[in-house]
Amino acid sequence: MKQIKSGLNRNFRFAIVYCIVSSFVLTFSGFAFAQKSSENLGTIPPSYQIFDIGVVQTGDTASQGFGISTNGIAVGRSIRTGGAQAFSWTSGGGIVGLPNISGRTFCVSNSANDAGVVVGTCANTLFGTSRLPVVWRSGAVSQLPLPAGETLGDANDVNSSGVAVGSVNSGSLQRAVVYTGNTATVITQTTSGGSFFTTAFGINNSGRVIGTGIDPSNAARNVGMVYDIGSNSATEVGALPNANGALAFSISNAGHVVGSSMQNQGSGLPFIWTQSGGMTAIPLPVDTTQGSARAVNSSGWAVGTASSAFAIPFLYNGIATYRLADLIPAGTGWDLSTNTSSSALGISDTNIIVGTGVFNGQTHAYAMIPVANLSLGGRVLTADGAGIRNAVVTISGGNLPAPVSVQTGAFGTYNFSGLQQSGNFTVTVSSKRYSMIQPTQTIILQSSLSNFNFVATAQ
Repeated sequence: MKQIKSGLNRNFRFAIVYCIVSSFVLTFSGFAFAQKSSENLGTIPPSYQIFDIGVVQTGDTASQGFGISTNGIAVGRSIRTGGAQAFSWTSGGGIVGLPNISGRTFCVSNSANDAGVVVGTCANTLFGTSRLPVVWRSGAVSQLPLPAGETLGDANDVNSSGVAVGSVNSGSLQRAVVYTGNTATVITQTTSGGSFFTTAFGINNSGRVIGTGIDPSNAARNVGMVYDIGSNSATEVGALPNANGALAFSISNAGHVVGSSMQNQGSGLPFIWTQSGGMTAIPLPVDTTQGSARAVNSSGWAVGTASSAFAIPFLYNGIATYRLADLIPAGTGWDLSTNTSSSALGISDTNIIVGTGVFNGQTHAYAMIPVANLSLGGRVLTADGAGIRNAVVTISGGNLPAPVSVQTGAFGTYNFSGLQQSGNFTVTVSSKRYSMIQPTQTIILQSSLSNFNFVATAQ
């Protein structure tokens, strides 16, 4: 049961999950620069800025990002010699350390809801020895209840109502559990084929729980399971072609489920599943052969990691699969494609991605925030306000790999689109007939502009 055990202990491992895309498109008025892989023809990759979540204490050796709430509260752990501390993070407030529960020196936060309730696990080692499920409310930590007779447990996800899910016990006795208030309830409902839940990895706001189970008639087969609290019913997500089972890791509030599908304990392929559409394969990036989707949002955007010789975190937007390394600017200091520590484990409904990468040689948690595509336009005018046709307007800098030029239209208009908030842009205008009062202007683009004008000297 190596696959299942690996999944169950993901809270205390460097999560490795991978995928790719080699696409970069910038579109301008009448102009386009594209460098696309054959699998992504006709798509425009999203653009991101990447931010270092950092560590809780100076001297901590590493940090890892494990998830993010619907609206952007990220969680994970900061690792130091002899211990680990859970954290939460927001783009406005930065990283905040969460206290460890008494008697446990290694803690991790796995999930948060938008009210700031955080759940996770505390243990005696980084890999989960003597693990206990915990919750942080208003920054204070407490242990979640365990069923009678149980001494081990973890908490993997929490929904908007504060209902959390995870597992209790270990090995062949490990079972999925729902934590509600002061009660912990083991999920005993089986599928029609008799498969039972061993751990719950996700719960959405409607009370649908997903996770992994065991088929008692074929213990080698992984079972991706869906359980509805309201109807007390359990079903399987199925399998991709040439596979017989799956591991289910995340569910969105819209009901999308993602994970990895495989034959028995073999290598897996990422999938996305819905109640109405069933299971669909998520395309692997080029030069990868296996992978797993680990998180999904309400738009059906999924993130995960695929593998080649390295861990390749990826984004799937319902159309194409992109390597995260290809969606961030060059020269950031982040390596998301040539190491075995990188992962993508969370995506918010605003498409913020959270995971782990290597930043200037150190393993750190990151947050990737989408960059809005902005436009810059205006007119090239004579001194008395008439438009100058066929003037050449050139823009450089910012996110552009090379300068781009366009000619003004009949009324002296020009426009560049596909720009990002990424440093200074320099715009230069030249005309065969006119000299400009200020032929070169520099701008830091914070929002789209349509009145960035140039005026010629009087003749």
